[in-house]
Amino acid sequence: MSDAWRMIVSNPLPIMKLAFQIRDRISSCFGVKPIKGFSGQWPDNLQVGDQLDFFLVEHISLSVLTLTARDKHLDVMTCITTDKTELTITSSVKTHNLFGRLYMLPVAIAHRLIVRSDLKRLKHKMIKDQSPLA
Repeated sequence: MSDAWRMIVSNPLPIMKLAFQIRDRISSCFGVKPIKGFSGQWPDNLQVGDQLDFFLVEHISLSVLTLTARDKHLDVMTCITTDKTELTITSSVKTHNLFGRLYMLPVAIAHRLIVRSDLKRLKHKMIKDQSPLA
């Protein structure tokens, strides 16, 4: 399962670097620490409690990877699940204040488009490589 996430973040869409820079610059005005995007780095032995860039690993198994990110404005949980033929990415956000709600207005739209694009790219890679999801 973690292979699917690794494939997605190791080759992010080119626009993602700019999107994270814009996000970090605007959010810093509201006391939010920068997240700087995806590094593509992966610990050798990923475990609960490890950091994957700005995410905390909450749960990991062969079929589920649960990641969270929390700050004073919002909490995010992303769950990646697979059953060898289907991969699902589900994200949930709980906002805590006005900034969190305003932040999520453009992010919700962008996130949906980015995840769909990432899943399409992953599907094409899997078909090309003929590899099962793991």
